Amino acid sequence: MPSLIDIRRRVRAVKSTQQITKAMKMVSASKLRRAQDRVIGARPYAGQMLRVLNSLASRVDPESHALLRESETPTAPPLLIVVSADRGLCGSFNSNVIKQASAFRAEHSTDRDVAMALVGRKGRDFFMRRGVDVRYEVVNLFQHVKFSHAQEIAQSAMEAFTEGRVSSVYLLYNEFKSVMSQKVVVERMLPLPRLTAENGGVTGPQVDYLYEPSAEEILTTLVPKHVEIQVYRALLESAASEHAARMTAMDAATRNAQEMVDKLTLYMNKVRQAAITREIIEVVSGAQAL
Repeated sequence: MPSLIDIRRRVRAVKSTQQITKAMKMVSASKLRRAQDRVIGARPYAGQMLRVLNSLASRVDPESHALLRESETPTAPPLLIVVSADRGLCGSFNSNVIKQASAFRAEHSTDRDVAMALVGRKGRDFFMRRGVDVRYEVVNLFQHVKFSHAQEIAQSAMEAFTEGRVSSVYLLYNEFKSVMSQKVVVERMLPLPRLTAENGGVTGPQVDYLYEPSAEEILTTLVPKHVEIQVYRALLESAASEHAARMTAMDAATRNAQEMVDKLTLYMNKVRQAAITREIIEVVSGAQAL
């Protein structure tokens, strides 16, 4: 049976851990509000840009732009951009991303390997230890996500696609649904997917427009910007999801710590009561012997 000193020391350790988890929960809650506002602000712009581009792409030859046509080197590997977190202590946030990325590699590695662009320290550390084909990596950008970060990632992916080093580009990240729910999604970025009725496209007859300059010239300007915007939205979604997952995980850890403190306190009281009872018995037994 442990001594009272050992139990008190353990109670103090659990209470210290509880203070840390409570502070982390409050910090994540404060950051989540700002991250959530940025995500909500970016979604309509990104969605409308995709619809505009699909409207333009339906009126031009798909071969007119390098980012619209299928790859001329179909034997090249696909590129998977994996967006994970730089830190842990956020529940199953990182493990879900890594599990989905591993499933993607297993599905597309029948006849060729999958090239990877790793965003975030956790995903980078996991896949680098396994010797995967890493084309690009970046860490420590989620302290403050900037559009320049998304531009660098998007430019690297577009260069690899247009030069024929990869056959397609996919984006894997955690989509922010609510504080309690984040969904891992895999989206194809290149070649640019066409919207259908199933994924948000407009059905029925569409209004035709006059373009000035031509639709081809507008596509040349908008398609690269669209890829950058989609990467930026994914980074914002992942940042908000990380804060939500960490807040939920730290809230659960705080409650578990309180339950452990209560159990240890009850056990400590029982041990103390047993010690007091033993001492009383020893005193009474000594008095009776006299």
